[in-house]
Amino acid sequence: MKKILVIDDLPENVFMLQDRLEHEGFDVITAYDGKSGMEKAFQEHPDLILLDVMMPDITGIEVCKTLVTDQKTADIPIILVTAKSGAEDTREGLEAGAFDYIKKPFNRIELLARVNSALKLSEANKLLLDIEKRNTFIATVVTANHKIKQPLTLLSLSSAAIKRELSKDEISREALLNRLKYIETAVKEITDVLDQLNSIKDPVLADYTKNVKMINVDNS
Repeated sequence: MKKILVIDDLPENVFMLQDRLEHEGFDVITAYDGKSGMEKAFQEHPDLILLDVMMPDITGIEVCKTLVTDQKTADIPIILVTAKSGAEDTREGLEAGAFDYIKKPFNRIELLARVNSALKLSEANKLLLDIEKRNTFIATVVTANHKIKQPLTLLSLSSAAIKRELSKDEISREALLNRLKYIETAVKEITDVLDQLNSIKDPVLADYTKNVKMINVDNS
């Protein structure tokens, strides 16, 4: 069940929206001023917010700007509800980060159409984000495998060489030291790769093989 937060300072408006939305199967939570509305948005993390523009303490535009710029609520679509009908008012609301605008008085069909449209787009965006995260994870694994495979092979060969040397009657100190240098080099290469991956803030994907991507550690 989708959760919708209704923020309006007029109880009759809240009741009307709550009644219509609950009748359509939505879970509705309410707030009667901008401050408590933002608190509930942060606490409840609703799927959608219906936000009145004209409120006495904090305007809906200010609430909208706060919510869309906060990482905890930036992904929640906001539909502004207002009696204003001018193009300038609409522009102000959309520039504040609102997804859509509903003008009062509105009918049930328009309300539900805009609500469902906002929810569908939000779900699509979340799906795309999940796909992007999964692709980035896969690319990270491919990158680590590609970059670390050679130094791991060097570690394995050096370990085998040290074991052979230790099994001899006369052990060469120089041979052991040379193999230890190889091991130190391999460890440094692996550490460098892990440090590079850990420092990436905005991954840039590059082609590795057909249909497989890897992270470009040099340009990320």
